Amino acid sequence: MSLTRLSPRQVFFALVALCAASIAVAYFFMQQYLGLAPCPLCMTQRAFVVLLAAFALLGALHNPGQTGRRIYAGLCVLAGLGGAAVAGRHVWLQHLPPEEVPACGPSLEYMLDTLPFAETLQIVLMGDGNCAETMWTFMGLSIPDQTLLLFLVLIAISLWQAVRRWPAAA
Repeated sequence: MSLTRLSPRQVFFALVALCAASIAVAYFFMQQYLGLAPCPLCMTQRAFVVLLAAFALLGALHNPGQTGRRIYAGLCVLAGLGGAAVAGRHVWLQHLPPEEVPACGPSLEYMLDTLPFAETLQIVLMGDGNCAETMWTFMGLSIPDQTLLLFLVLIAISLWQAVRRWPAAA
């Protein structure tokens, strides 16, 4: 079966599956098995993966016409762009010279308990010294590198979903 023959519903479910697989790998393999605690930027990236999956799941369940498909795909693109921006920031932090790495900050739990949400969000999105550490690599790519690639793939699929013609010409 060629990719152009996939229905919009199948593509949205494929996006959900990719997001679910990435969250499962992050939680069960990296966090539970390897014991890598996610930093605030990692947790923010996970939130964007879940948001994109939620939009894709809504698109798959709703199975709208062309306009609705484009709206859901556009929402997936926006979630992907947000996640890619956070992952890009994370990659940037990891490539800073050691003397330029920001100081480590308080835990996310502490910030949520003591600071206003807007201030906590700003601190989290800026990242800190914890986010600059490269804890694990696969094929030379750090976790944020891999996550950035994931977001680029999800964005590409979502853009294709938004602009392709359906039903495919016979």
